[in-house]
Amino acid sequence: MTIRGLKVRFRTTGGIVSAVDGVDLSVGRGEVLGLVGESGAGKTLTALSIMRLLPKGAELSAGTILFKGEDLLRKNRAEMRQVRGKMIALVPQEAGSSLNPVLSVGGQVAEAIRAHRDFPRREAAAEACRWLRE
Repeated sequence: MTIRGLKVRFRTTGGIVSAVDGVDLSVGRGEVLGLVGESGAGKTLTALSIMRLLPKGAELSAGTILFKGEDLLRKNRAEMRQVRGKMIALVPQEAGSSLNPVLSVGGQVAEAIRAHRDFPRREAAAEACRWLRE
């Protein structure tokens, strides 16, 4: 994956606020990259940009995110849904807080399986149980 000139901004009542300003990075197949920096430096927004999951009010204003020869910023929602979870995944900083405490963990894992694979409910539940046992 290669990212060039990534910029993310927010439109506020006080004007435009630049949150990520010109990020460039490359990660090769089998490589791991860690982003470090102080709170508010743009680490999470950079990761969310790759996944195309920016919060409301944020916009990608410039840059390219090349993955397997394609610019992820040119993909529509359906195309990105095929990429997320299958080829690219995001583990949030506090993964446990990303789960809904009202729903079972197995059910939430099964839901993710069904979102990315053509599994009936029972097969997805069995697959989720297998993953959790491992």
